[in-house]
Amino acid sequence: MELMSQVLALEPSVQVLSKEPIVPIAILLVVILVVPILFERLRLPGLVGLLLAGLVLGSNGFDVLSKDSVLVNLLSDIGLVYLMFVAGLQVDIQQFCRVKNRSFGFGFFTFIVPLLVGTAIGRIFNFDWNAAILIGSLLASHTLVAYPMIARLGVVNNEAVAVTIGATILTDIGALVILAISLVVHKSEQFSYNALVGLISSLIVYSIVVLVGFDWVGKEFFRRSGDEEGNQFLFVLLSVFVTSVGAQIIGIDKIFGAFLAGLAVNETVGEGPAKDKVLFVGNVFFIPIFFVNLGLLMDLPSLATTFKTLLLTVLIVVGLITSKFIAAFLAKVTYRYTWQEVFAMWSLSIPQVGTTLAAGLVGYQAKLLNIQTLNSIIILMLVTSILGPLITSRAAVGLTSPPCKEHQAIAPPYQKPEERDNQYTIIVPVYNPQTQQHLIEMAGLLARQTNGRIIPLAIATAFAHMDSPQLEASVERSQRLLAKATALSKVLGVEAQPLMRIDDAFAQGISRASREQKASLIVMGWGKRTGLKARLFGNVIDNVLWSSHCPVAVTRLVDSPSKIQRILVPLENLTSPSLQSVQFAQILAEANQAQVTLLNVCERRTSSNKIAWRRSQLSLTVSKLGTPNPPEIQIIAHENTAQAILQAARLFDLVVLPFIRNRTSPDRLAISDVTTQLANQLTCSIVMLGEPQRIQTAVVPAGVPTTTAAMSEGIV
Repeated sequence: MELMSQVLALEPSVQVLSKEPIVPIAILLVVILVVPILFERLRLPGLVGLLLAGLVLGSNGFDVLSKDSVLVNLLSDIGLVYLMFVAGLQVDIQQFCRVKNRSFGFGFFTFIVPLLVGTAIGRIFNFDWNAAILIGSLLASHTLVAYPMIARLGVVNNEAVAVTIGATILTDIGALVILAISLVVHKSEQFSYNALVGLISSLIVYSIVVLVGFDWVGKEFFRRSGDEEGNQFLFVLLSVFVTSVGAQIIGIDKIFGAFLAGLAVNETVGEGPAKDKVLFVGNVFFIPIFFVNLGLLMDLPSLATTFKTLLLTVLIVVGLITSKFIAAFLAKVTYRYTWQEVFAMWSLSIPQVGTTLAAGLVGYQAKLLNIQTLNSIIILMLVTSILGPLITSRAAVGLTSPPCKEHQAIAPPYQKPEERDNQYTIIVPVYNPQTQQHLIEMAGLLARQTNGRIIPLAIATAFAHMDSPQLEASVERSQRLLAKATALSKVLGVEAQPLMRIDDAFAQGISRASREQKASLIVMGWGKRTGLKARLFGNVIDNVLWSSHCPVAVTRLVDSPSKIQRILVPLENLTSPSLQSVQFAQILAEANQAQVTLLNVCERRTSSNKIAWRRSQLSLTVSKLGTPNPPEIQIIAHENTAQAILQAARLFDLVVLPFIRNRTSPDRLAISDVTTQLANQLTCSIVMLGEPQRIQTAVVPAGVPTTTAAMSEGIV
């Protein structure tokens, strides 16, 4: 009886909680936080977990979340708009302009062939012409899921790869235009050619207004707002929703306006903190909810029990894969690409994520497509987003890229041409007395070897009143740190010019002082801020990397740098960050009479010919450095890159890694982050060398959402 009374007492509380909007929010946050991490540990994309979570929590599972929930649908709509905005924001306009003629050619092939195949499949299953053409357009676009992979392999500048990247903008725009026309045709009881001409005219005028107007307004606003990231972030959000509303006003779907907004502010936002914050908000909250909502909409029982629906799914998947291969083959015939380049183009154009899912959901919401077709599109996304990168990992290996200008003649370490006559200058921000000695020793070794100087830098936090006691205390502490750094420099026999700066923030103070002093390198200690606040607002290292004009060496030293005798540099490609890592290691090795070893990890199935080719390429590259004691080259065949590096690192005192930011980027599937794994497990000293943001290659030009900080941005 007592147990029964307790249960009855709980019933009102359960009823109250079921009506509270905060309950589904709490459930969604738990799903977004936990599920992707679990699936990534199983080496599956996090978005697969989000979809399955929606399926399990929906009406086909435990019925915890309702697909008719106003709150969930609102957040999902924002995620949908955000997804398309990010797709436009991440388009590489410069890459497209570089190979625009062939991008137009391949873009036409990879759009029209899947369009025709998809339309034929739709007609076979008795869809009307309007719905069938929409199905074809869903197959026509593609998402560059494997971009991080080809970036790490250093083949982004290969013409075939660049053409595929450039074609993305054409296929996305084409798919969205067909979606807009299909929706208008579906809603119009009596459609006429005049209405079609009017719609197309409205699209053209609206696109010009958004692309030109928002680009101009954005540049003016960013110029006048200076470094105020909050205002810049709000402006970007405002542009997304204003263009989305404007698109609906002229009678087209909001996702078309969001995509245009991304293209419009693409150049204005650039690669900076404002863009990072915009991506963070979408990737950790809104876009994952969109994927969970897709899971709520899925109806797997109908897919499993209806042969017709199952056949539709199979034909859509096979039709997509076949038609994309035909398009790549047509590009081979037209532009005389090699078979390896053809397979790379094919694999890069297979994944269907951002535009395909967004357009498919909009078509379903407009009742132009049925739930069976939406199920097929979701399964198409799951299959292609896994299959595409898998093929790319094999097809892209061995592709060649034309040498970049900075690789044709390697300049003296870290210095730009206009600064070669200046003294080699190393900025050393000092803040933590416990790590200060090793930082000064590292900088001293580098400066002594390059006949340079070091500038110990202390930042005193600014206050509104320059005579405030807090500022006085901060200045006194900075002066004590600088006095200690100067004494250490004298012991090392290196010229030191201590510098104290009063600034509002550490990162900005470091970057500004480094630019004023024409620094060649910044040497920083490894901070401990890795939590939510660091991810949202960035830590000092992140912000210095965003704004610095020179390379940044982030160090975690377990012993004195003067004791370093064996240095390991893991490499995969011959891009600029990798070369700078070798140069850095060579300078330190010459200062200590140490030995540098370059490590390249390849798959176990790699043939001896490919291994020999890799060795020759690495030897050719390091020979350009002109060092008296060239580094050793070691190539290991191993199925786990991180484990191979960890095993090799046991014999070394220092590992030098190219530092690539761990973005929460919406355009990558969550694979394993080799850099993070190495940083967490290496027991020896580590230097992670980061290039200035302006010369890092780097963002995927289309949207693939994920929710974890550990992305596919490893060095190998």
